[in-house]
This record gives sequence, C-alpha cells and structure tokens, in this order.
Amino acid sequence: MSAPQGLVRGLSRVSHADRRARLADRLRQKPLLCAPGVFEMVSAKIADRMGFEALYMTGYGTVASYLGLPDAGLASYADMVNRVQQFSSITATPMICDADTGYGGLLNVMHTVRGYEAAGACAIQLEDQEFPKKCGHMLGRRVISAEAMADKIRVAVESRSDPNLLIIARTDARTTLGLDEALRRAEVYAKAGADLLFVESPESVEEMAHIGRSFDLPLVANMVEGGRTPVLSREDLQSLGYRLAIFPAAAFLAAGAAFEGVYRNIQERGSTVGLATPLYEFAQFSELMGFDWVSQFDSDHSAP
Repeated sequence: MSAPQGLVRGLSRVSHADRRARLADRLRQKPLLCAPGVFEMVSAKIADRMGFEALYMTGYGTVASYLGLPDAGLASYADMVNRVQQFSSITATPMICDADTGYGGLLNVMHTVRGYEAAGACAIQLEDQEFPKKCGHMLGRRVISAEAMADKIRVAVESRSDPNLLIIARTDARTTLGLDEALRRAEVYAKAGADLLFVESPESVEEMAHIGRSFDLPLVANMVEGGRTPVLSREDLQSLGYRLAIFPAAAFLAAGAAFEGVYRNIQERGSTVGLATPLYEFAQFSELMGFDWVSQFDSDHSAP
C-alpha cells in the first residue's frame, strides 16, 4: 500500500529532476513567481497542498524552529541539509533553499551544492557575507571580496550535476558599502555563472527600480515584513523588473503571534474557552498529518 498524498505527497511520483526542470522553466518566463517561506514540517505540508509554484526554505525560520537560535551562522551544513532533505521528502513543490555562505571555503561550497542537490533542492541561495553570517535585514553584516564570492559561484556551477539546479547569488553589500557596490558585485556574480541575482535589502522603491533596470538575469525580491526593504504588491514588483519574490518571514511571524495568543488565553483564563485565535479544524489537521491513511492501514492489516 503506497503512502498517501497527505503523508509524503508526491515522493514517488515527482522526482527531484522533474521539480528542478519545472522551476527552471518557470523562471525563464516573465510573470512574477511568489514563493512563501516554510520553516518546519507543518508549514511545508500546508504550503505544499496550496498549489504554489515554488516554496522557499527560509534560513531564519528554519534555524529558529529547528535549533531555537538566531540566524547568525550557528546552524551547520549538517543541520541545514537535514532540513532540505526532510522538506523535500514530504512535498512535491520545487524548493528554493538557503545555503548561507556555503558553510566555508570553496571545498565546502562544492560539498554543499552536491549535498543540497542530492537532498532535493531545486535552487540554492549563496551569499557573500563573511562567516559568521547574519540575517540579511540586520545591521553589521560584513562581506568577503567580490572576487572570492565569484570563485564560490563558479565552484557551485561546476559542482551541480543537474543543469536545472539554479544558483542564486546574493550580495549583502548594500547595507554597509552602498548600492553602487552591491550592483557592481551582482554584475561580477552574473559573469561567474549565477542563474539569479539577489541584491539584499534595498531601502526604497527607487533603489529597487534601479536594481531592476540594471540586469538581464532574473532578480529576487526579499519581502520581509518589518525589514529594511519596502513590501510591495505583486504588480509593483513585476513592474520593477523582479522575477522571483520570496516571503520568508510572514508565516513564522503569524505563527508566533498565534502561539502567544493561545498561551496567553490559557494563562489568563485557565482554558481555551473564549479563544479569539483562529484554529485549524482538528479533523482537517489530522488528515494533513496522514492519520486517515494510518486508519486505513490499520484496517487493512487488522486480524480477521
């Protein structure tokens, strides 16, 4: 008896290669692709069944949910490739995966790309920060030289076995070195072979428009509620020249607010009576987790 869609959706039906080909083909098209952030298994399951064209494995949210730590270079390659594999095993939607700085030097980048690819990543995001890195909307980020990052991009491109595995080159230079340097670096990374360019944390619509006019490669917009970049509509992002918009934070910010609301109600009232926080229907949540399949399995294998 095969596992149900709700338990391991598409694991045997949709290969990693097929997912990568689908994402690569979609990003060659002009309409903006919007990828919500997923950060643990429940968020991945819910987003996967909603029909998105891609999901974004957020580093900030994944580190927070998996380790309870800040996104500050504390998660290892082993921690994160484990999450890539687990997310990919329970979803059928192409997954864009944060790989920080590649977890070290050039040899580490090779190992990271090969490991992420084997685990099911369809696109890998690499950034030019010094180690230990920080979340892209925090101050105090330092970057390596553009030439050193270009070497990482070249190694990443050489290391993939599937040409449809997309390499996203992110520069964090805007906040400390200015927009002109960030644009210069993005051009260097494009020449090194990056498939998509990600100029992190522009601080105005005018800066975003400048970025959009500067490159032919697909561009990534990072929409972080409360971050340094304006959060814009789909139409505005597309008109500015962006091809991919990621929304890494909204789901875990909403989840955190919901958790706090539920716990406060229990603390203050000693009950969930009167709870204002919307709740997923228990039966639907159980189905999402695959309990309907478990019941069927038990029935099929019960003693006569």
